[in-house]
Amino acid sequence: MFRRAVLALALLSATLSLPALAQNCDTSFTVVNSSGRTIMEIYFSPASQNSWGVDQLGTEVLAAGASKAFRPTVGGAYDFRMVFDGGAPVERRGVDICAVSTITVTASAINAQ
Repeated sequence: MFRRAVLALALLSATLSLPALAQNCDTSFTVVNSSGRTIMEIYFSPASQNSWGVDQLGTEVLAAGASKAFRPTVGGAYDFRMVFDGGAPVERRGVDICAVSTITVTASAINAQ
């Protein structure tokens, strides 16, 4: 009986630590602006959040053809929103930033590679 309890406790501990292990990844990625337009605002946040948070560009913009590197502290699925000059947005949801290194923005989509 004691062995069963120890085994059950070990299995429970391993199961609970799996999400934490999944978060330990390289979260760095580069946003590449291939849209032909200026990106005025970049938002990304964990998919579990209900808000976009702050504009990651701050007072900067991302000119057509330019790129910018980012490194969130937590891995997992993220939602992205880019706002072009003129106010038109483009969005992509559920991107696993542990599995991609480049976010390419076109005039009509956000692609993750």
